[in-house]
Amino acid sequence: MTFSVRIAVRGYELDAQGHVNSAVYHQYGDHARWECLRAAGISIDDLLTSGIGPVTLENTIRYHRELRGGDEVDVTCAFEWGEGRTFLVRQEFRRADGVLAAEMTGVGGLMDLQARRLLGDPRSRWRALARAPEILGL
Repeated sequence: MTFSVRIAVRGYELDAQGHVNSAVYHQYGDHARWECLRAAGISIDDLLTSGIGPVTLENTIRYHRELRGGDEVDVTCAFEWGEGRTFLVRQEFRRADGVLAAEMTGVGGLMDLQARRLLGDPRSRWRALARAPEILGL
């Protein structure tokens, strides 16, 4: 399943060329991931109560077309699960007209907030917390 959220580009997010600043793509990606977790039934309070938190270990962005002030962008979020302590998140940034503006691939994990170490088997941890695990591809 691929989750999506629409975001309106705001004027203060633009760079000197009038398009979305590169750092803002990371913020849009973060927002979409948090909204995806919320849609799956996982709140920040759930995570804190469990003593765990998501961490981003790596993000790679490939830009295709610019986003400009006044545009609306649909940001997707699709989790891919493997073995070990990490998981992959693939995201697309599409203008409202469907044009692909950018793609972001990220590697994430779940951190034990007390020990400050990545937990093993993040898939089972997310599944245990989620009320709608299918949104996370579980």
